Amino acid sequence: MCADINIYKELHLNKAELIAAIAGDAEISKAKAEFALNSAIEQIIKAVTKGDSVQLIGFGTFASGKRAARMGRNPKTGEPLKIAAAKTVKFSAGKAFKDSVNKRKK
Repeated sequence: MCADINIYKELHLNKAELIAAIAGDAEISKAKAEFALNSAIEQIIKAVTKGDSVQLIGFGTFASGKRAARMGRNPKTGEPLKIAAAKTVKFSAGKAFKDSVNKRKK
């Protein structure tokens, strides 16, 4: 079981670890790296909330989408119920990102 925990830990990068990696790569303090990351996330959220898309070449595109109203079922009772229309967030990975994940060379 302990080995499984180590594997799980290696497959996930949390925000604190990402901030530490950014700070190391950019040779800045963790506080400045955290501020920069939080600012980038905030700007992406603001743009997508307004209906704009954010395209980061080589990484991907964040955009909003619409989910139509539909009928569903209450899993407990099986009763049909209406699920309201909603906005959703979409992310499309860029070609370079996909290639990196699939370990393809340019």
